[in-house]
Amino acid sequence: MINKRFLLFLLLLALVTAVTPGMAQDNSNVLVMARSADTTGLDPHTQTAFASFRLLELIYEPLVDLDADLNIIPALAESWEFNDDATMLTLHLRAGVTFHDGSAMTSEDVKATFERILNEETAAAARANYLSIASIDTPDDTTVIFNLSAPDVPLLTALATVNAAIVPSEMIESGDFNSTAIGTGPFKLESWVPEEKTILSTNPDWWGEGPYVDGIEIRIIPDEASILAALRAGEIDFALLNDPLIATLLIGDDSVVLNRVPAIAYHVLQLNASRAPMDILEVRQAMSCAIDRQEVLDTASLGEGTVTGPLTIPAFSVPLDEFFCYQKDLDKARELLNQAGMADGFTLKVIAASAEPPTALAEAQNIQAQLAEIGITIEIESLELGVYVDRWLAADFDAAVALNGGRPDPYTMYARYWTKSGNLQTVAGYIDDTLDSLMAQGKAETDPAKRFDIFKQFQQHLVEMAPWIWLYNGFEYTAQQPYVQGFIPSPTDSLVSFRQVTLER
Repeated sequence: MINKRFLLFLLLLALVTAVTPGMAQDNSNVLVMARSADTTGLDPHTQTAFASFRLLELIYEPLVDLDADLNIIPALAESWEFNDDATMLTLHLRAGVTFHDGSAMTSEDVKATFERILNEETAAAARANYLSIASIDTPDDTTVIFNLSAPDVPLLTALATVNAAIVPSEMIESGDFNSTAIGTGPFKLESWVPEEKTILSTNPDWWGEGPYVDGIEIRIIPDEASILAALRAGEIDFALLNDPLIATLLIGDDSVVLNRVPAIAYHVLQLNASRAPMDILEVRQAMSCAIDRQEVLDTASLGEGTVTGPLTIPAFSVPLDEFFCYQKDLDKARELLNQAGMADGFTLKVIAASAEPPTALAEAQNIQAQLAEIGITIEIESLELGVYVDRWLAADFDAAVALNGGRPDPYTMYARYWTKSGNLQTVAGYIDDTLDSLMAQGKAETDPAKRFDIFKQFQQHLVEMAPWIWLYNGFEYTAQQPYVQGFIPSPTDSLVSFRQVTLER
């Protein structure tokens, strides 16, 4: 069978290499960047799309951040400490930090921010990670104390996300998060024309060293082949690429710099176990047994990645042969369907976003072909990203092809899905006492070896129950002109190092 993605790859190779590289005509100190998908909103606490994070992390800041090796580093908090039993976290804020409107950032803004995140009416994307916060003390303007209802070792890691960005208390009172963005970050939002262009200016009062550019212009170009052509022609300085088919065209091209780092985000087929017939364990397990994950990876991503279990963090990886049915077994799949009374198969609708990731449709089509071998008919709904996100958050799907973000800690990665109080539990579509108990144990355990064993059991149980079918994790790609200096690629695809970038034209 001819791989259509590979044929498209050959066509793109011919087209893109035909473009003659040129020098950028704009010699200003504004970084011109292109990407295929736009942010779906400006509220840092409710956004779930990667495209939103890549914009908002330049405007807003959390209390702590992650470096390129996923270590926790200071951000708005300069230092911190837990008490002996990890039931109190004290953070010491930077003095003299101001928001983009000129107001001072104090401990009261931190308190108001987390009260907003914890308010169920906010529908904060990462709310489940902060439920241990019982109360917040602010003894002075630069000290915040989180009093916890139980030991919470992963809490500090959970703070390192734009979903926990600090916002002005006055902005919370006004409720205007749809058209404005007022953070403390190195760049300010000047204008946003959805699906066209975003203009950021430099924040001259930013507390850190930098930024060294005068601003950022973000252009939305839906076709990544066109982004690559613009980069090679010198029309843009920097490109955020999602499609391996496009990014790999730059391998061996000395005229453009390709950044390629293993991702901790994961590609997954989410089954909605609250809907028939996915509410039957044997049906879900049959689907898992029928899918060759390496074939999905090879077809959709040209083999650019690694088949993975639920946890993509290297420190918590488990050999794949220790998971239930991770090798394709059609006989076992048919046997399981027969046990479920579904030997004649059934029809399933699968949603896939058209832009994030670009591989989603190819993944869905390959899964469609593989599941047809056991009599399951897949109907694919290809949706614009904003529509997909709305459907996904509402759990309005039978199954969904998704690219979900990884986290440096297992608990913060999955608390929102696989705990009974998780704010995305409805999206997960499944929970049981074992998953909830293991997550609670992993949250409180401080011994690294014991934590590994807990989360190994967690992964094995999750794979066996098969509410989702984990596929693979790929690479994060960005590309830039050689004169763009100082950018540090990250396994989270973060662009926060733009604050250190210089343009040595």
